[in-house]
Amino acid sequence: MSENKRLARATVIGYVLALAIFLIDQISKYWIITLLQLPQRGQIELMSILNFTWVENRGVSLGMLTASSDMQRWLLVGLTGAISLGVVIWIWREKRTQDVLALGLVLGGAIGNLVDRVRYGYVADFIDLHFGDFQPFLVFNVADAAITMGVVILVLRAFLLRDKPEPAETE
Repeated sequence: MSENKRLARATVIGYVLALAIFLIDQISKYWIITLLQLPQRGQIELMSILNFTWVENRGVSLGMLTASSDMQRWLLVGLTGAISLGVVIWIWREKRTQDVLALGLVLGGAIGNLVDRVRYGYVADFIDLHFGDFQPFLVFNVADAAITMGVVILVLRAFLLRDKPEPAETE
């Protein structure tokens, strides 16, 4: 397979992965909100280490940049939209398949959370993983998990799997 075809195939796979993450995220939120009615119930204990806990996240990662007004909400929508557009372009230009896949995770998650913020004014979080009183993560959703996995893959690849430099040309 030629290099151009391989890159085009990887790009398509990255966008399809983003679409799949987006759909899984939105279906899981529909299920949680509409079928399980978690907003009305507040919490459902599933296992000793996992609950569904309703959280309306009006901020971004780790509760930073909390939107306390409509203007701030729409600024976050604009920021998230700009980041998503940047990731779309990055996927298009990226030459490493593994990075395209990681970016697909990030893009699908970002768009899932963006749709929530536009539709509801907040991001719907519900996955509550804990070990007794120890809670290693804030309450999160499928989109958050995909974004986190994508970013971790990108960071690990950047620091641990650097491409070898091209050999110097000889004259």
